Formats: sequence, C-alpha cells, structure tokens
Amino acid sequence: MSYGIPAAEPPAQIPVCPRHPDRPSYVSCQRCGRPACPECQRAAAVGFQCVDCVNESKRTTPAARTVYGGAVASDKPLVTYAIIALCAVLYVLQWLIPGDEVYQNLAFATVYATPEYGVFEPWRMLTSAFLHSQGFILHIVLNMYMLWMFGQALEPLLGRIRFLAVYLLSAIGGSVGYLLLTPGYVPGQPLTGVVGASGAIFGLFGAMLVVQRHRGGDTRQLWVLIAINGVIGFLVPQIAWQAHLGGLITGGLCAAAIAYAPRGSRRSLMQAGGLALVAVLLVAATWYRVIAG
Repeated sequence: MSYGIPAAEPPAQIPVCPRHPDRPSYVSCQRCGRPACPECQRAAAVGFQCVDCVNESKRTTPAARTVYGGAVASDKPLVTYAIIALCAVLYVLQWLIPGDEVYQNLAFATVYATPEYGVFEPWRMLTSAFLHSQGFILHIVLNMYMLWMFGQALEPLLGRIRFLAVYLLSAIGGSVGYLLLTPGYVPGQPLTGVVGASGAIFGLFGAMLVVQRHRGGDTRQLWVLIAINGVIGFLVPQIAWQAHLGGLITGGLCAAAIAYAPRGSRRSLMQAGGLALVAVLLVAATWYRVIAG
C-alpha cells in the first residue's frame, strides 16, 4: 500500500508562483516581474501578466463610455432585441390564450387613468405598448422593423440603460398624449382600447432627431420620415395619432436631457435628474387631465 507524499517546496534558487509556492514558475509577469504559474498567467498585449496585475488594472482603469456617458457594451443592441422578443411573445400569447385575456388585461383606454370609474389601472399606459393588433399583422411587423432600425443606431450611442429609459418613457408618453387629446370616457359607451409600440417608436424618432442635431448631423431625412408617418396617422382609420405625438415629444425631451447634460463627474446624475423630470411631467399631465376632466 502506498500513501501520497506532499509536494516538496522547490529549492530557493528556483522561482515560484507567489500564489502557489509549491509550483516552479519560469514565466514572469510583464508588469510586476513576479513569477506566475500557468494557472495565474493571463495573456497580455506583449507576453503575460499575472492575475493580480490584471485585476488591479481593471480596478484602476476607467470604464469605457459612449458619447453620452453610457457604459460601452457589446456591439449587439441587446435591449432592442429583448423588447422585440417580448412583443413577439405577447403577440403569440394573444393568439394562444382564449377569451382575449391578454388584450383585456394589458390594453390601455382613457377610463383606466380615471379613478372615478373604479377601474384605475395606470400601468396599462406602459403595458399597452407591448401589445399589437391581431387583425393586422403589419402592425407588429412594421413597428418591430422600425425598432430594430433605430435601436441599432441609438442603443450604442446612449448606452443600454439610457436607451431603455428613453423607450419606456416614450411608451408612457404616447399613452399620456392619447389621454390628453382624446375625449373622456362616457359611461355606457363601448370601451376602445389602444395597443402598439408606435408611441415608443415615435419617441425614438424624436430622440434620434435631437441626437442628430446635437452631433451636427443632417436631420432632413428624419423630418421627412416623421412627416410621412404623422400624415399616415391622420389618414388611416384606427391609428392613434395622439399617441404618436405624445411619444415624439417625450422621446425628444428624454434625448435632450441626456445629450445636453453638462460634461463632468456629475453628468450621469444630471441625466438621471433630467429623465426623472420628464417622468414627473408625464405624471403631472396625467393628473391634470384626470382633475380637469
């Protein structure tokens, strides 16, 4: 019977890894010069660095930032893809779940923003932006195409968190626009629900317009796109142009809060404050509409 024998310490003249003293290490860190065993080596631009130096470099190196202060992520607009996926899943559920339950529980109508009718459900102002008409498949197809187009451009510029904030606030802004510019609910009349990401998409139009202006780019094509889509909203029945207008204004305000925030160590805080102010304005507009009737 044999028994394991502990590894002997290497002779003093043989370099050993500081993290693993029982391992001879003939490769030195290019940064600190200490020996590093294979487990503790990390490939560097030239040669290898030890894991301690790599970790220290990560702690002391400022994180890369986008033009508007967002954290630089991968080249894939993951937030854009996630929103598209969520809309697609809900669209499928609208078909699979019987009784129109998804629509009935998530669509928005002016009555849901008015507590006096006993059905105060303000969260529908956001959830309705993730639903689409079952009777017109181009509704979701065109909205998701526009989201994909503008998301690829805006998300890398703004950063994921800022882009998501602009999108969600624009979605709510679209519902607020519909609430402000649509006659109030009349008891006994059929309830007309509003669904679709169009308000949020118009918010991206407004955001891109502001960003392009701030960066000195040409905005003529954007104005044409906004004008065409705006006119379609008036000409085609059952399109809530009010939501388009509300989303467009909200997205522009959000982008202005991000783009024109003063540079410096407090830039992120100023941007967050600006977005919070936009949210407060939306709440105030909703409250005014409810009180004013």
